[in-house]
Amino acid sequence: MNPPLKFVNNKIEDYAMQVTFDPIKGEGLVVYNLSLIKNEDLEFAISILKDAFRSGISVSGLVKFFASGHRIADYVVPVGYTAIGTICSITFDGLLIRRGIPVKPIGGGVVEIENRTPIRFTHIILYEHTTIDPLEVFISQKTTSIMNVMRKGSGNILANVREFHMEAEPLVGTVLDELSGSSYSGILEVGMPNVPLLGVPVDPQFIAIAAIGGTNPMAAIRENDRWVKTQAMKGLMEISEMEEIRDY
Repeated sequence: MNPPLKFVNNKIEDYAMQVTFDPIKGEGLVVYNLSLIKNEDLEFAISILKDAFRSGISVSGLVKFFASGHRIADYVVPVGYTAIGTICSITFDGLLIRRGIPVKPIGGGVVEIENRTPIRFTHIILYEHTTIDPLEVFISQKTTSIMNVMRKGSGNILANVREFHMEAEPLVGTVLDELSGSSYSGILEVGMPNVPLLGVPVDPQFIAIAAIGGTNPMAAIRENDRWVKTQAMKGLMEISEMEEIRDY
């Protein structure tokens, strides 16, 4: 008997429940994305990762590079390629769950940015209706203009959105305060109770939060006609094993 289809919202919940990241101590497990680039594009990729972090459109400045032949769980990096681990924004959902805050992942999509201010989601795919990570879909469809955002402050970036009950707002505020001094900087916008966020409706008595997509730097690399393959939510990694991109 074939196993049932696993929709992305179920996968998010599975990984979020395993997050142990402590923003104050700077240790614990985070969810990571894994991207594959050609070795000859490594220096270029590092420059894009640095620019994305400086521009505020990456989840974190922490990365992990894996050389050809390195084994990552059940995956071996092919000869001629380098793998890059970056923090996935679903780590934030895990932080909320650890505080006892029920969180409902809504979906991932493309957000229009104007003068470095988020305006609206122009496209979104709901997690409960797909078995493929939405941001992987939008990268493959070349719907982003992340280089324009980094250089001029306007364009389209990847983001995702979740909601929580308004009664949990003080607890969520505490988590956001802790993140403000940590290596995680991926919050894009926080909504108001019962009010759509960047055009995305919320349930009655709920508040939405939009987070920057962890795969934005990889989408920027692709915009420059470099080969890149990304797998969102690849697994869990100890954050202390990652290094600051500015040190490269």
